Amino acid sequence: MEAPPTGSDRAEQASEALGDRLDEIEAAVTSGGADLTALGFWRIVGTVKRDRALIVAHADQIGKIDAAAFRAFVGRWRLPTALGTSILVLGALVGLAAAVAGALVDDPVWAGILVIAAGAIWTVAFHSPAHHLVGWLVGIRFTDYFIGGPPPPRPGIKSDYASYLRADPKSRAWMHASGAIATKLAPFLALAFVPGSEAPWWAVAALVVLGVVQVVTDVLFSVRSGDWKKFRRERAVARAGLTPGGARFHD
Repeated sequence: MEAPPTGSDRAEQASEALGDRLDEIEAAVTSGGADLTALGFWRIVGTVKRDRALIVAHADQIGKIDAAAFRAFVGRWRLPTALGTSILVLGALVGLAAAVAGALVDDPVWAGILVIAAGAIWTVAFHSPAHHLVGWLVGIRFTDYFIGGPPPPRPGIKSDYASYLRADPKSRAWMHASGAIATKLAPFLALAFVPGSEAPWWAVAALVVLGVVQVVTDVLFSVRSGDWKKFRRERAVARAGLTPGGARFHD
C-alpha cells in the first residue's frame, strides 16, 4: 500500500501544476496572446504572492511573462527607467524654479501664474519618482516608463515583477501609496511659497482646488483601478501572512 502523500508532497505537486500552467501562459504570450487576465495569469499571481515557497520557485518566470505582455501592449512607447526618472526630476526642478520665481516677482499676476505652474508641474513630476525611490529602498526594481494609469493619463513606471513578488507585502503596499501621496502633496507644497509673495487669492484658490480635485480623482478612480486599490490589495496579503509552502492551486 502506498503511503498517503505528505504535506510536502502536496506542496510540490501544486507547485509543479502551477509551473505547467505558467509554461502554457508564457507560450501564449510569446505567440501574441497577451491578455493575461483571460489566460488566468493574475489568479496564479494571487496564489503565488501568498506563499514563500511558490515565490522562490516561480517569481522569475512570472516576471518574464509580465514583462513580455507589458512590452507587447505598450510597444515602443516606453523609456528606460533611469531616463524617465531623470526627466521627471528635471521637471520637478523646473517647478521649483517657478515657485521661487513666483515668490520673488513683484507682479501679482505673474506671481500667481508661476506658483500655480509649480503645483501643476509637481503633481505630474513627483508621482513616479516617488514610486521609484520607495521601491528601490525596499528592493523592488523597475524596467520602463510609459503613459498610463487612471484618468488623467500620466507617466507611469513599470516594476520588475520578479523583484516585486520578492518584496515584503507591506513594502509593496507603501510603494504603491508613495506615488499617490506625493501627487496629493504637490499643490500644498506650492502653497508654502505663497506667504510673503505677491500671489493673489485666486492662485491660492486654484492650488486648493487642484488638491481637492486630485483627492476626488483618487476616490473615484484610484481605489478601483489605481494605486490605492493596489495598496489595499497588498495590505490584505500582508494581514493574511505568507505561508511557508503548500498553497493549493486549482486550474
